[in-house]
Amino acid sequence: MDTEKQEIAATAAALVVDEGLDYGSAKRRALKALGLPARTPLPDKYEVEAAVREHIAIFHADTQPGELRVLRELALEWMERLAEFQPLVGGAVWHGTATRMSDIQLQLFSDDPKAVEIWLINQGVDYEARSTSGLHGHEVPVLSTRSRSQALQEWVGVHLLIHETRDQRGALLPDELGRKPRGDAQALRNLLASAESDPS
Repeated sequence: MDTEKQEIAATAAALVVDEGLDYGSAKRRALKALGLPARTPLPDKYEVEAAVREHIAIFHADTQPGELRVLRELALEWMERLAEFQPLVGGAVWHGTATRMSDIQLQLFSDDPKAVEIWLINQGVDYEARSTSGLHGHEVPVLSTRSRSQALQEWVGVHLLIHETRDQRGALLPDELGRKPRGDAQALRNLLASAESDPS
């Protein structure tokens, strides 16, 4: 990665960690902050993630592990509640870069696109509906809500991306770095148990 990309990645990483921006928004903000042209080549998501890990190690090493654990526990609570929709967790909570500014992203699967909405209504959960790019690149519904974390004394965003059941195929294939890009509830429990047995 060249020096300019490194600078963009480092600036974007600070925005991701300290302000809770997503990678795309953070890279665009970084360009403006650095006074670079809009067509400047941008670092890819893996380069930004590496910069995020470095930023956390330098500036948040004392607080981030605890915040990550709280968010993983909160994600697991939601996954257990939504078990009928076979949830998978991804993003910063899964990859271990989440801080108190991070949201929780869950992939759900149902052949009835309204089933999750009905579940939320029956549970008395307020939500906002929109759409975004899903696991395989096509547009999927997203239901966004908030969940109170007493440990963090913060409201945490919870985003439920709803896919057809057939979209589960390939959802756990390794990413370009050879990692699982997301995991189910048991995989998340394993991460929590692993962190507890090795707090370093």
